[in-house]
Amino acid sequence: MLTQSLFRSRPWFNYPRETLIFRFIVRNLRAKSSRNSDMAPPVLSLSRAKNSRNSDMAPPVLSLALPSETGRVLSIQSHTVQGYVGNKSAVFPLQLLGYDVDPINSVQFSNHTGYPTFKGQVLNGEQLWDIIQGLEANELLFYTHLLTGYIGSASFLNTILEVVSKLRTVNPELTYVCDPVMGDEGKLYIPQELVSIYREKVVPVASMLTPNQFEAELLTGFRIQSEGDGRKACNLLHEAGPSKVVITSISIDGSLFLIGSYQKEKGQPPKQFKIVIPKIPAYFTGTGDLMTALLLGWSNKYPDNLEKAAELAVSSLQALLQRTVNDYRRAGHNPQLTSLEIRLIQSQDDIRSPQVLFKAEIYN
Repeated sequence: MLTQSLFRSRPWFNYPRETLIFRFIVRNLRAKSSRNSDMAPPVLSLSRAKNSRNSDMAPPVLSLALPSETGRVLSIQSHTVQGYVGNKSAVFPLQLLGYDVDPINSVQFSNHTGYPTFKGQVLNGEQLWDIIQGLEANELLFYTHLLTGYIGSASFLNTILEVVSKLRTVNPELTYVCDPVMGDEGKLYIPQELVSIYREKVVPVASMLTPNQFEAELLTGFRIQSEGDGRKACNLLHEAGPSKVVITSISIDGSLFLIGSYQKEKGQPPKQFKIVIPKIPAYFTGTGDLMTALLLGWSNKYPDNLEKAAELAVSSLQALLQRTVNDYRRAGHNPQLTSLEIRLIQSQDDIRSPQVLFKAEIYN
């Protein structure tokens, strides 16, 4: 396939744009001359596209031909028409940080399930694979990142594993960022059978893992009751596969903090840190999805400095949550009475250029 051959030797984002465009054109011209096909080559300009409407070929995807300096993300998560959870919480922040993002909605609901009622549709594993095959048929499967969030069925989660394998045949350097959304505060959100699939199959192929405290305990079988336990849980997850682990929220003795861990080489001790997070007296929806998106966005900008990425992500999130609480109060609503929809659009400056107020403390 053209996309595979174009990017096989090294990641596309290392090429100067001019070199990439030249190689893209040359490869297509060579492909044209070597095929006994009546199909036209890809259109290389918008003007040519306009003048060749009868052609069966689409113009090149500019996120491939003229890639950003950040990356191209395939985000497979839930979607709500109203409110910000899943892809609605993750796609916009990543775009603000410069990423091209292609969302696949695992569900499409009218609103999140915390409302009295909701309506919508659920995508199954076969339907997900149909979408992947459609992308593959048009040579659109080159991604630098895969991001996954809430998944509600074993068939869908097993198909995710097939997607990871397929994307890595196109780009072996693919970064898979997995938010293993399974539950919180001792409550399981998913069927029990998914826990073993995450533990045995998903964790080993993930590049970055972003569980909360309860999810880290489920994945490791290890109870986290101290900072030392959190660090040990990170080590156990490193042994299973991912080089980057961020336990996004750990609550111990009334304190809330994040623990991050980056293992640069297998077998070496990881660099670990914590960030103390102030508690805001309210309950929000979509914050875990947003946090994972921010960690993806900033960690790719600071690939060898996970603590810097986490500082930026936490600072963005805390500014957004404070704005959310303040706006609900301005509207005359007590933010402690119900779960709150986050003020994502109104906080875009805090996402693009956060003021770093929460610093990482490196463990020795």
